[in-house]
Amino acid sequence: MNEEKIVPVLNGAAETMLQSFYARAMYSKNPQHKFKDKKAEEIVEKLDYDFSRASKDAAMSGGVVARTVVLDELVSDFIRKNPDCTVVNIACGLDTRFYRMDNGKITWYNLDLPETIAVRDSVYGETGRVSTIGCSCFDPAWPSQVTKRGKMLFIIEGLTMYLTREQVGQMLQIIRNNFDNAYVIMECLCPKFVNKEGVEKSIQSTGAVFTWGANSFEELGDIADGFRKVKNDNILRGMLTLSPVYKLIIWMPFVKKMAQKILVFEKA
Repeated sequence: MNEEKIVPVLNGAAETMLQSFYARAMYSKNPQHKFKDKKAEEIVEKLDYDFSRASKDAAMSGGVVARTVVLDELVSDFIRKNPDCTVVNIACGLDTRFYRMDNGKITWYNLDLPETIAVRDSVYGETGRVSTIGCSCFDPAWPSQVTKRGKMLFIIEGLTMYLTREQVGQMLQIIRNNFDNAYVIMECLCPKFVNKEGVEKSIQSTGAVFTWGANSFEELGDIADGFRKVKNDNILRGMLTLSPVYKLIIWMPFVKKMAQKILVFEKA
């Protein structure tokens, strides 16, 4: 008997997690893959969802793969230096990074809206060192559910482009006010792409809208009060995993400016 598939009920920005999740799973099947994501491949088969738009959206899938390569590198480096750290994956969706990063010691919390966590829990059933928190990242109550503290890493991927500047500041304020030793890796959209979600057709089809972006930690201004820059990074070296032809253009200042940014900073 075939296992009954799960029908995820999501829309808007929350639904975009399915597009990016699918992109990682399909890339993982490529023999030339830079990262292997068996968990994503497994879960895609359990979902009853029309991924046809995602399968045709090269711009979206390319960006997801490139940022995944770079974020995996940054997260892996942090865990290598802090092997018993605690990680909070904000707006986790169906992200599988824990299963690629686990060293047998880390504690990992996947945080997202209750409706998203309901989908995640129905698929993963996570417990122990990896668990879920169904709560808005703007709700000051969620930090109380992070019971294992110590050296803290916060991953914010695929979220800030759907928020306002004030909302990003609110999220960072909650981190700053509730956690010591806080280290943040945050993906940001280039501001030139705000309100241009039509570039990624599968994202546009969900009704999600790009509303905010930043090119550097310095551009965050007062919403990052209490934090200091570690470095401004971007996804361009991840683009090289898609095709070596990118070597011809990634050095160009214009390309560097337009690329998605990954800002790395820590509590001062």
